[in-house]
Amino acid sequence: MSLHYLPPVKPSAIALGTIFNHATELAIMTPLFGQTYQRAKLSNSKEEFIKSREATSAVMAWGSSLVGSALQSYGIGALINATGTLSYRGAAYLGGLIFAATSAPGFISEMFVEKRAFETVGINVLAKLFETVGLSVFLTWWGTRTNPFEYASATSGSPSLGRTGWRAE
Repeated sequence: MSLHYLPPVKPSAIALGTIFNHATELAIMTPLFGQTYQRAKLSNSKEEFIKSREATSAVMAWGSSLVGSALQSYGIGALINATGTLSYRGAAYLGGLIFAATSAPGFISEMFVEKRAFETVGINVLAKLFETVGLSVFLTWWGTRTNPFEYASATSGSPSLGRTGWRAE
């Protein structure tokens, strides 16, 4: 597989999208880090805490969240570019479709099959909506195209937006 098949996305959009998405995920993981902080205060030394299981799990959760946020930012930016989405409404629809395809089935299962509490599922739904719809609208606001004047994927197969041969003045 060659990398030229992957759509280009502006690096600053990936970086800001990663920060946006990572902040949303950290809001969900705050209880994990809160427990880890309490254990760090109770430990006798820094070395004892660093070797503990809580510290290792917190670092792994933080690192995997960061990498996942970067990949999700690139993926949504690439979809925005590939679909030619230019408006906030289009970005919200695209984010809604991403949410419906990736997260909605799991939440329906949590609600009706696993019988989880409505509040727990509701908070997770809200977080995933921020990560999909919010991120796509945010990236549309920032801009994801490396060359904003080139809409090759958005206009391929459709008529040119400029002057045509029969309309030239």
